[in-house]
Amino acid sequence: MNAFVHPQGLCETLHVGEGTRIWAFAHVLPGARIGRDCNICDHVFIENDVVVGDRVTVKCGVQLWDGLRVGDAVFIGPNATFSNDLFPRSKIRPERFAETTIENGASIGANATVLPGLTIGRNAMVGAGAVVTRPVPANAIVVGNPARIVGYVDARQIDTIRAPSMVAPPLEPGSQPIGVGEVHLHRLPRIEDMRGCLSVGEFGRTVPFDAKRYFVVFDVPSREVRGEHAHRESHQFLVCVHGSAAAIVDDGEHRAELILDRPELALHIPPMIWGTQYRYTEDAVLLVFASHYYDPGDYIRDYAAYLSELRHQR
Repeated sequence: MNAFVHPQGLCETLHVGEGTRIWAFAHVLPGARIGRDCNICDHVFIENDVVVGDRVTVKCGVQLWDGLRVGDAVFIGPNATFSNDLFPRSKIRPERFAETTIENGASIGANATVLPGLTIGRNAMVGAGAVVTRPVPANAIVVGNPARIVGYVDARQIDTIRAPSMVAPPLEPGSQPIGVGEVHLHRLPRIEDMRGCLSVGEFGRTVPFDAKRYFVVFDVPSREVRGEHAHRESHQFLVCVHGSAAAIVDDGEHRAELILDRPELALHIPPMIWGTQYRYTEDAVLLVFASHYYDPGDYIRDYAAYLSELRHQR
């Protein structure tokens, strides 16, 4: 074992990668597996059925219990707490502890609590003191108790030209790329007179495909997230006809966020773009046109699988 163990540390496992450092008063049980170049700080306890990847930092006062799987380049802040049994009883052990997965590149803030059986997605960030009660999507930023998504890592904010007075100015019709794959932001015509307002789009012209179906998303609680998938073949055209919602688009290399907050603003999401919608207002009504009929096989719902398919296509 070519690793450093402080004289006041206790490491009982032989499965420790090269360059890993285990500091004073840390205790690692025999069944644990720890990768290369990790930093296990003072007063850390690692149980038997624990796998820790490469280049992981575990700060002081953390306990990694049976069932925890930690990917590469993960940061676990001081006194972060993991649990592995939803209904613990003294002297009564379950047949198998719940498995919790922290995927590559994720960060867990100081004093955060993660309930058992959850997955913290790739590159996600859990804020200090957050209580995580449900899975966290890849790249999401969550805070609070219970933890809620408040943003996405490295998502560039796209200005949709909202006036400082919070009154939306008229938009010049047209479309523009936003720097994420072939995603385009569309500004549809808006016609106003004494009878009211009208916004219009034409399939094959304004909408850059002929729609085979539509669906409407509404009554979404503000903390909920929709989408979180890519399509292999289907195009989508999103219009928030009432209220507002935030849309995230991701091509595997670039990520952007914009607000759909008026009927004359639309977002075209072509195939093989990862799309997510969140931060719905209570009155939000999101209308989506799709170029294909519904086909479960057209969906990619796992972000790691999406990245893998992208690599094969490129």
